Amino acid sequence: MRILVVNVNTTQSITDSIGEQAAGAASRGTEIVPLTPSFGAESVEGNYESYLAAVAVMETVRAYPEPFDAVIQAGYGEHGREGLQELLDVPVVDITEAAASTAQFLGRTYSVVTSLDRTVPLIEERLHAAGLRARCASVRASGLAVLDLERDEEGAVEAIVEQAAQAVETDRAEVICLGCGGMSGLTERVVERTGVPVVDGVSAAVTIAESLVRLGLTTSKVRTYAPPRPKRIVNWPPQAG
Repeated sequence: MRILVVNVNTTQSITDSIGEQAAGAASRGTEIVPLTPSFGAESVEGNYESYLAAVAVMETVRAYPEPFDAVIQAGYGEHGREGLQELLDVPVVDITEAAASTAQFLGRTYSVVTSLDRTVPLIEERLHAAGLRARCASVRASGLAVLDLERDEEGAVEAIVEQAAQAVETDRAEVICLGCGGMSGLTERVVERTGVPVVDGVSAAVTIAESLVRLGLTTSKVRTYAPPRPKRIVNWPPQAG
């Protein structure tokens, strides 16, 4: 089984971290292929960057030359999953939805701890669109930019743990979801400080993708995710200069 794990930003070190987390969660015999888009922002923290990332991720997957069995979109709250599902028959799993759906098996309510406050509405909208908002106690921002997670890991852990603890104590969350692909690898440290289950979206997405493939399930093509209609697309891809 081969699963493509596509970073939504262009920072290779984040792709490497996501790939390591995905490989650690994968079963024996599952090949994880981490991919970095060839264009886009170095981090995705707003609607413009998210829509740009959606196009970049779709084009990255379209350009992949080998067969694959599933795709994971490794961006929290990002756009584009629906477009991938139109393009592909294989299962497409978004880490936002994977984390939240997994959390609901573990407790009555969950909270998401993410990066900047401006990303909170994107995550809330994705959860609402997926029908996963009702049991979300809160979406909390750590105040850290995505790239800060690499620059100051200790400071990042402290900020994330602080918000996770407040989600448990104040918002009555029973499970925490790490709301950024770049937070992969912090699960155990947050568990130690909060005492509640902590779900990493990348790991959850790998497990879900493997299960869908093993069950022989594919994306429905009868209506919502039917393939794009054949038509002329003008000036795409755009020419440099």
